[in-house]
Amino acid sequence: MSEGLIVLVRSIIAFFTLLIFTKILGKQQISQLTFFDYVLGITIGSIAASLTTDLSSRAWPHWVGLFCWSVLGYLMEYITMKSRYAAKYIEGEPTIVIMNGKIMEDTLRKMKYRVSDIMELLRNKDVFDLVQVDFAIIEPNGQLSVLKKPEYDNIKAKDMNVVCQPSGISTELIYDGILIEENLRQLDKDKNWIIDQLHAQGINDISEVFIATLNPAGSLYIDKYEDHIKKVTDIGDYKGPY
Repeated sequence: MSEGLIVLVRSIIAFFTLLIFTKILGKQQISQLTFFDYVLGITIGSIAASLTTDLSSRAWPHWVGLFCWSVLGYLMEYITMKSRYAAKYIEGEPTIVIMNGKIMEDTLRKMKYRVSDIMELLRNKDVFDLVQVDFAIIEPNGQLSVLKKPEYDNIKAKDMNVVCQPSGISTELIYDGILIEENLRQLDKDKNWIIDQLHAQGINDISEVFIATLNPAGSLYIDKYEDHIKKVTDIGDYKGPY
């Protein structure tokens, strides 16, 4: 039997095996996959590829590996459906990263996120200014859910016959306690100006500021390291292992 024919037969076997296993697993849409589902899918696909093209070894060990991974994936799905405790440990829970307009720096550090990552996710949600955000939540699948402040909701200005001036994209002036003077100059501002703005909000030193941004319309957003939020909202649905 030629190598081409062997690959053809193995491809057919791998194709229908994957088809059967994915139907059994009943996976969600790609946009809803958790990190565990993502890794599981890559691993199963890699094993199927080896089953198809690795002619240096017999087919059945690859098929056994494919079968075992699929069974374990199905078992994990069954466990997470039956136990919220296990689901929280395996899949994770949504985590608030912006609360009442304040960035939760400690939460970002625990999740190994940078504020620039959050701002990128916000832009993907058509939010270009931190001033607009009331709550932002990282979902278990890595996506960001955003609740805007009431004054920045999605009511269109044209529906109310209101003429709005463009606000532009916010520019970082302070990042992680460090002043970005080049950005200040681009906005025709200087260090004394930002210091005066900080003093007006009771902030004595730039090092107290986690991030500060300014948009061309003049809207200044300042977030301190110490936000003094007395009670952090917990949106988890079960008190699991963490």
